[in-house]
Amino acid sequence: MSRHTVIALLLGILIALSLATPASAGPVRLKDITTLQGVQVTPLIGYGLVVGLNKTGDRKQTLFSSQTLANMLERFGVSVPGAQIKIENVAAVIVTGELPAFVRNGIRLDVTVSSVGDARSLQGGTLLPTGLRGPDGTTYALAQGQLTLGGFGGGSGGNSVQVNHLTAGRVPGGGLVQTVSRAQLPANGEITLSLRDPDFVSASRVAEAINKEMGGPLARAVDSANITVKVPAANQGSVSDFMARLEPIDVTVDEIARVVVNERTGTVVVGSHVTLGPAAVAHGNLSVKISTQNQVSQPSALSQTGTTTTVQQTQVDVKEGGGQLVALEEGVTLQDVVRALNALGATPRDIIAIMQALKAAGALRAELIII
Repeated sequence: MSRHTVIALLLGILIALSLATPASAGPVRLKDITTLQGVQVTPLIGYGLVVGLNKTGDRKQTLFSSQTLANMLERFGVSVPGAQIKIENVAAVIVTGELPAFVRNGIRLDVTVSSVGDARSLQGGTLLPTGLRGPDGTTYALAQGQLTLGGFGGGSGGNSVQVNHLTAGRVPGGGLVQTVSRAQLPANGEITLSLRDPDFVSASRVAEAINKEMGGPLARAVDSANITVKVPAANQGSVSDFMARLEPIDVTVDEIARVVVNERTGTVVVGSHVTLGPAAVAHGNLSVKISTQNQVSQPSALSQTGTTTTVQQTQVDVKEGGGQLVALEEGVTLQDVVRALNALGATPRDIIAIMQALKAAGALRAELIII
């Protein structure tokens, strides 16, 4: 029995079972689903050099690496033309990070380092001091330190081994804040909380939970993303204490039915509220295999003019996997179907193809997100 036939039979068994009910989400803290409007992180970016590489850095065609190194050496009183510098142990990188709100001087940040040249690996490298600027051009932090890649690579004699990505890494705590953030809490009046995942039902429940905890009609849902909250008179001038009372409040949010698909990695994530409408599904694989073999053709023993030649023999095989038409009744959860398919060894590619077809047919009652 083929794999597709077994999958089809299992789908029929699932349909015959009782309809599954999606599991309801439990309460979450207010601080985990909302942010304070007007207070956000600041993206940081900088350009620098990574040194100490074992001949895996940028090559001659990456001109800006050698020029940057020459400019840095000139500041130390060493004048060397950039074209004469061998940069195998140096790589030009872009350094990125985020500056949280309310941080002060001396706070350390994690930064990400990514190669912008043709370096083969940043393994074992050290980031030289690099200024990190915000969107306004202000230098907010200074980054430096030893890189961690989460992988490794090596080889010799034309053979190499690589685990994970070697041209991007992190420097934990490598960023040192130099300029304080300008974010400030409102002194009085009202504050606005923004949902990370806008939803009218969730916004209404957040306002209801705040009013119940505070004992008065202080919160109001403005739209699907924003909830305004009046600051009580007792907390005027001390909004931080008021936020400390709001953040631990438990709220039951309403989740959107989503299916997230990453076709590059074959990853499929199915939400608990995803259901299927009535549909009929048939899925089969078509494989084409072309093989070429070289055979030697020799002339007969008595031939005076023939020569030995090579003749290519090409064979084409076309195979199509068996696909059975299966009817899906309304209410069957996609989560149970995918779990059963995985138990039988169905590939993520097969599951992705089926879900895309169900969405196009209008039978997949969920938002399909392809990343």
